[in-house]
Formats: sequence, structure tokens, C-alpha cells
Amino acid sequence: MDIIPIIDQIGEGPTAALFGAITGAVFGVAAQKSNFCLRAAAVELARGKFGGKVAVWFLTFSTALVWVQAAQLFGLFRESDSRMMSIPGSWSGAIIGGLMFGVGMVLSRGCSGRLLVLASTGNLRSVVSGLIFAVTAQMSLKGILAPYRDRLASLWITPGGENVNLLMALHLPDWSGLAIGIVFALAGLYLAARNQIGIRVWLFASGVGFAVAVGWVLTFTLAQVAFDPVPVNSVTFSGPSANTLMFFLDRHAVLEFDVGLVPGVVLGAFLSSLLSGQFRWQAFDSVPVMRRSMIGAVLMGFGAMLAGGCAIGNGVTGGSIFAATAWLALFCMWIGAMVTDFLLDQRHLTPAQAC
Repeated sequence: MDIIPIIDQIGEGPTAALFGAITGAVFGVAAQKSNFCLRAAAVELARGKFGGKVAVWFLTFSTALVWVQAAQLFGLFRESDSRMMSIPGSWSGAIIGGLMFGVGMVLSRGCSGRLLVLASTGNLRSVVSGLIFAVTAQMSLKGILAPYRDRLASLWITPGGENVNLLMALHLPDWSGLAIGIVFALAGLYLAARNQIGIRVWLFASGVGFAVAVGWVLTFTLAQVAFDPVPVNSVTFSGPSANTLMFFLDRHAVLEFDVGLVPGVVLGAFLSSLLSGQFRWQAFDSVPVMRRSMIGAVLMGFGAMLAGGCAIGNGVTGGSIFAATAWLALFCMWIGAMVTDFLLDQRHLTPAQAC
């Protein structure tokens, strides 16, 4: 793909933001149509069900694995060039931050990506929680919470000044990542069939994973021809939420992939919900619910920055390149969410609701 004419026309920064907007729009439409959400899948599993939410997550995750690993085999992307793999990973950050994020997304009734999609469809609860998430993420990145994040992250880091590739660590061949993705895809298709999920839903669920591959390939392609260094990354909502917030607060901020990603998601999800008649204004039901959601958003904001990514950034984007800390953080997010649901929510369910 020749993108030099685009760069010559609008510049490197706007091109990166444009690629972010394209990636975000694909994600926003697909996530809105499929109701993709790690929290929903974790809660469903915590209640002993391999239902539709788990199936949607498997379809999304497997699609990201298949497309990203295939892109690597065809030379369209190199995971070694990604920012996630080129810097040290934090085992302690993945564990502590992943658990915090898992707790937070159950309290807030949605992970950061899901909150952004819901906010775009008129959910004012998600608007409030999403803003608190973004502010907390920025405080954890460069504000008063940054020293605490750094201290926890430095407790246990990966050796050699870079993250660990699970496939390389296990001495697996290059094609093994694609094979693992196909196995996950078969599991997702089996669960989708068992839960009678229509082809429309599983196509859109797969579209969420495809958006991750689009982001990787576009930023990698730009990095090969750009004069200034361009971070090779894809869909995540911890750093981009903070960066987008600061872009609109700091007149000296520059355009980049992150700044295009969040508005792209908002626009895609908004148009998708509007055209399908699903746009609805919604608000908090009560003060306790609002308080719970706000606490959850704070936990997610700090946890995501500590873990190196959110449920999408670690759980799908980082997982698709087999970053070891991303897989560990994803596992801890599942555990944190399931334990929180068991301790806080399941005790209030009737037997019918629990089944």
C-alpha cells in the first residue's frame, strides 16, 4: 500500500490520526453491533455459563490472532517493531493492574472500550465513567499517580529491556501463532453455534478483532516511510483516552494515531446506533449505582496504565502479538472480574437470574 501521496498531501501527523480514525470507526461499528465486552463475558463465565457473551469474546479474540499472525507471515507487519514489544514489560504491573481493571470493569458495568461505545449511543452513565477513566489514566501516566504506578510496575519487569514474545519463549515456529488463532476461532464458532448466535453477530464480533489487525498494519506501514519515528500500535483505550483528552486541553498537542482512534470509535458507534434505531439517552438509576461506577472507573484508569493496557489493549491487541505481559494481564482481568461478580453481585441474584 503506497501511502506516500497521502503523507505528501496532509503530513505525517494527520495521516497517523486518519489511520487511527479509520481503525476506530471499524471498531466502533463492529463493537456496537456485536455488544462485545470482556466484562459481560467474564460475568457470564463466573455464573457457570459458556453463553453468547463468551462466544462473542472468543470470536473477537480469535479473529485478531488470525489476521495479525497472517499479516506477519505475509510481511505486512512485524511484532518486534511494536511499541509493546520494544520496551520492558512489567509482570507486577500486569498482575496488580489486571486485577484492579477486572474489579473496576465489573463495578462500572463495562470495560473502557465498552464504555466508549455505550457513551456514543446516548448512555450518560458511560460518559461520566469514561471521563473519570480518562482523567485517572492521565494522572497515572504523567500526574500525581504516576510515581505510584512506576513503583508498582518496577517491582518485577521482563529481562533484556523488552517484553517477552510467548511464541519465541516457547521456541514455537512462526506459523504457530496462526494455528493457535484458528483453534480459538473453532472454539468461538462452536460456542456461537451452540448458543444459536446469528451470522450477523459473529461477523461483527469478528470485525472487532479485524480492527485490531487494521491498526497494526496501518501504523507499521506508516512507520516504514515516515521521517519522524511513529509508534507501531493498534486499538487500546488507556493511553489514547488520556492523549485525546490532553489534545483538546493543550493547544500545543500534536495529531497522532491515538488522537484519531477515540473520535473514530465515537463516530462509528454513534452512526451505527443512530441508523439502526438503537440510540437512546440513559442515565444513572440511583446514587449508589453512580458511586459504584465512579469507583470502578478510577480502578480501571489506574489499573490499565499499570498493566500496560486495557481489556482491548492487553486482552486483544497485545494478545494478538503474543506479548507475555498482555496475556498475563488478560488472565488477571478475567480473575478480578469473576471474583468481584461472585462477591458483590451474585448474592443479590434470584435462582432464576443466577442460572
